[in-house]
Amino acid sequence: MTEKLEQRNTKILCTKLKQILHTLQLTQAQEGVARELQRLDAARDTCLDKVNLTFQKIQTMVDKRKQEMVDAVQAAAAEKRKVLEEQHSLIESEKNKVEQECQGLQYQVEVRNITQRIESLSEKLDTASTLGEPRENAFLTCDFSHNESVQGIEKHMAELGKVRTSTTFPSLCTAKLTGNTIAGIESIASLSTVDYHGEPRRNGGDPVTAEVLPVTTNAVTNETPTSLPIRISDCDDGTYKIHFRAPKAGRYGITVSVFDRLIKDMPLYFDVTEHNNPAQVYGTRGSGKDEFMQPVGVAIDDVDQLIYVLDTGNSRIKVLTPELEFVKHITNEGLNGRSCTGIAVSNNGLVIVNWRTKAITEMDTSGETLNTFTYNAFQEPIDVAVDKNYGHILVADNGMSCVYVFDSEGKILFQVGKKGTFKLISSVTVGPTGEIIVADTRIRIFSGKGDFIEIVSDETRGKGRYGGVIVDTDNRILASRSEQKGRNYLHILSRVDPNINNVIDSNESKLKRPSGIAVTSDNHVIVVDLGNNCIKKYRYW
Repeated sequence: MTEKLEQRNTKILCTKLKQILHTLQLTQAQEGVARELQRLDAARDTCLDKVNLTFQKIQTMVDKRKQEMVDAVQAAAAEKRKVLEEQHSLIESEKNKVEQECQGLQYQVEVRNITQRIESLSEKLDTASTLGEPRENAFLTCDFSHNESVQGIEKHMAELGKVRTSTTFPSLCTAKLTGNTIAGIESIASLSTVDYHGEPRRNGGDPVTAEVLPVTTNAVTNETPTSLPIRISDCDDGTYKIHFRAPKAGRYGITVSVFDRLIKDMPLYFDVTEHNNPAQVYGTRGSGKDEFMQPVGVAIDDVDQLIYVLDTGNSRIKVLTPELEFVKHITNEGLNGRSCTGIAVSNNGLVIVNWRTKAITEMDTSGETLNTFTYNAFQEPIDVAVDKNYGHILVADNGMSCVYVFDSEGKILFQVGKKGTFKLISSVTVGPTGEIIVADTRIRIFSGKGDFIEIVSDETRGKGRYGGVIVDTDNRILASRSEQKGRNYLHILSRVDPNINNVIDSNESKLKRPSGIAVTSDNHVIVVDLGNNCIKKYRYW
């Protein structure tokens, strides 16, 4: 009997607890709706304030223009009135003079005096005849039809302002990360909004906020994690992009809100890796007609973004699209001998350097030779670059340990460095403002006239050398590097921001003797992987 009573009491207790929990949920829901009503009232008042302020500004502009028109009418009328009143006064004066002449004439008896007075009177009458027509007219009007301003104002007033609302239901909206999240490279979280019924929204405009924080596990320091800078872009189709850049590897969390209400499954946790693998690879080991054999250099046309790969072992240039799709092959006598080591895009086409023949050849993109020259001081010309602002051609000579600078016709202008300046010089490029950047075991920068400026990467203590170097439009320097211990990577650094000193390690697709390097306009870098007879494309920013 006691046991049954306990069971009954337990059931009653459970029922009561469920009722209490249900009541709490309803209370919380009611409080949430009440808060939203308060927010609605606040939003309404803000909108009304904005409407009043905007139309006050418009009224001020209208009143100002009205006063300008009134002043213009008054000024035009006053100018005309002045001319007419002066003429009116002059006529009155002349009229009085004529009347006086006529009054004196009736008392004259001498013929001579009468004749003189008549002549004088005739002169005054001639003068009066020139005053017979108003020198100014009374035409004055306001024209509002000389252009379409009134119609334009009417149209713009009808379109002025827009009351926007939204049916987005935050707790059903979702966010996800697109692609891998890599330290130092911009990552994107995509937000998709839906309404209360789960139907996708088709337009934007929602107030979206987000926060990205590192997940800290260090309870000793008790440091508050700092949120990362973010940028939110509205795609205007119900989706939003949240852009951020994690500075280092680790675990992070992102929270996204719409109307200051969290969306579904927040926070979203994710891992940021330090490893950057290629987005695309073209070519494999082999010597077939469509394969590379000892590719060494690469250049990209700024206009159409076509990629030109110096396929030295096949004595040709392979042309690819930005998506690494094959376009064609270019052949030229300057490419013969399997000994070309550098390529650059010029204002007229392409420039290559052949270390065996010691010849510099400029050709158009069909392979026709435009110009060729050599220089008697060449020993081991290894790379070539072009300063498009002046048409200068720069040739890095490993044997002479310097960079020669020529004009577009091949006339020597000056040289940068001398014997002993560089150690195993590998590549040269031109910066966005004309600086000359030279890589060997280090990366050094010279002015456009050849004066030394600075060392931006001093790797002299490491046993290795750079293979290729390039500068993007934001003055970030990218270089490929090989070291004796078998570590091969891409180095990214900036002269503007010293915090930018990143490495692309190509973790799952190891580089082997990386050499030539070039950048696209969408922050991708193309690197020639000589040891693997291919090229690899990476996102680097």
